[in-house]
Amino acid sequence: MTVPALTTDLWWKNAVFYCLDVETYLDSNNDGHGDFPGLTRQLGYIRSLGVTCIWLMPFYPTPNRDDGYDVADYYGVDPRLGTLGDFVVMLRQARELGMKVIVDLVVNHTSDQHRWFQEARSDRESEYRDFYVWRDEPVEDAELPLMFPEVEDSVWTWDETAGQYYLHHFFSHQPDLNITNPAVWAEIEKIAGFWLELGVDGFRVDAVPLILATGGLNCEVDLDPHDLLVDLRSFAQRRRGDVLLLGEVDVTPKESARYFGEGTQLNMLFNFPLNQALYLALARRDAGPLVEAIEATPDPPPDSQWGTFVRNHDELNLGQLSNDERSEVFEAFGPEDEMQIFGRGLRRRLPSMLEGDGTRIRLVYSLLFTLPGAPVLFYGEEIGMSANLDIPGRLSVRTPMQWTAEESAGFSDVDPASLCRPLPGGEYGPPQVNVADQVDDPDSLLEWMKSAITRRRRSPEFGWGEPRVLETSIPQVLAHRCDWQGRIGVAVHNLDGESHTVRIETGGDPGDLEVTFGGNSDTVEVDDGALVVHLEPYGHRWLGQGTAWEGGHRGV
Repeated sequence: MTVPALTTDLWWKNAVFYCLDVETYLDSNNDGHGDFPGLTRQLGYIRSLGVTCIWLMPFYPTPNRDDGYDVADYYGVDPRLGTLGDFVVMLRQARELGMKVIVDLVVNHTSDQHRWFQEARSDRESEYRDFYVWRDEPVEDAELPLMFPEVEDSVWTWDETAGQYYLHHFFSHQPDLNITNPAVWAEIEKIAGFWLELGVDGFRVDAVPLILATGGLNCEVDLDPHDLLVDLRSFAQRRRGDVLLLGEVDVTPKESARYFGEGTQLNMLFNFPLNQALYLALARRDAGPLVEAIEATPDPPPDSQWGTFVRNHDELNLGQLSNDERSEVFEAFGPEDEMQIFGRGLRRRLPSMLEGDGTRIRLVYSLLFTLPGAPVLFYGEEIGMSANLDIPGRLSVRTPMQWTAEESAGFSDVDPASLCRPLPGGEYGPPQVNVADQVDDPDSLLEWMKSAITRRRRSPEFGWGEPRVLETSIPQVLAHRCDWQGRIGVAVHNLDGESHTVRIETGGDPGDLEVTFGGNSDTVEVDDGALVVHLEPYGHRWLGQGTAWEGGHRGV
């Protein structure tokens, strides 16, 4: 793979992303909801983690029936969270701290309370009628997947006022937009242009395959849906040359390459197949699924990147695993019905899935920071926050940030019963898991995360380099290397709860490799051109050579 020279125009190639929901981060005015002034107050904390880009979940005006993904106005801030002025203050402060900010672009659907839909349903002659998809009778089509089968019976819902059915892949209160209508796509670009003018650095584009799905639509228009992504990329780059379009594209590796195009569509895609293979490998304590996933992952175009993650804000979707493989993961990490959702996923966070095993948790995040791509963290992962399964559905993992051991977790001064969402209890509640207790504690997960992120940013070969799985002597150990501009990075991970000594064929002279993270150099030997690594249970080692780089400049 040809790799371009390091440039700030491709900042996402080696970025560290941090996803958060403004509503659940910090409450500055004691109404029980987080807000932009609260987030602004904590930007220094986020920067201290080593994060280079913040991803904001939806903060637009909303009825809030789907945690803000039911957008009622694309050009504002929900009053609960502050004002546009508060947003701009936060954006400026993040920039002064050296961090970029991307926001959610949610344009597969709107809220049914959006003005467009209200006008569309009330008047068949309205200019907004064709912003949505209407039918006199429901259309059966294999290309019309129902995303929430436990909640909705059909992708079609009858609207009495409109006198027709309307299409929705998600909840019935989220009618789909009609992408075959040029006026809709023009409006989407207008929305993107608005936020770019305010200074955002790009967008996480929600539900991309469904945005482009044409099943059930009027397809008399000669339209290749992927041309719309080309248009959006071109439009955004004309307004900001280093803009990022990060796509939620949960498809197979072969299909995913279409969304990069030839470097003309999305800059970055979440690597869902690799994420699902990670959990299968953890359940089996066998590196095989990860080896297969790495080797199946297409090389992105030179100016594109994969986004790797352990946990996102939705369910842990295992839909690309076979039924038997999914059952293995369920049995290992979510055997009870309340832990599962939609028959395809888990609604737990990692610490509870691993029963609080700190060594194993660190192993997983070591994998995150070294697997091919740019790492994406979900807020609270850095301190080991867990879910609250008493909260219905996917919201179980979106609980308030736990800043202190106080009863409202330092998130707010109001009574816990008045918070926007209830906090977890038990061993993962605020008294046991919070930022204040972990700051400056050298043995804490938080301080380990800071060290790992610092080392990751000084090891750009893992972000820029071409990955290659290395041959090992035992199946429980994953070893891979990434090469970039004459530098080599090697990562070794023991997925087993037993100690192992593993022989690794590095494909070259390993003599100048030294341990840079995860252990001591005396645990690594060179034997006849191969590495011999002694690993403790769930142990990990990063090995590198030469002077480290950070931000394009030589550093320490």
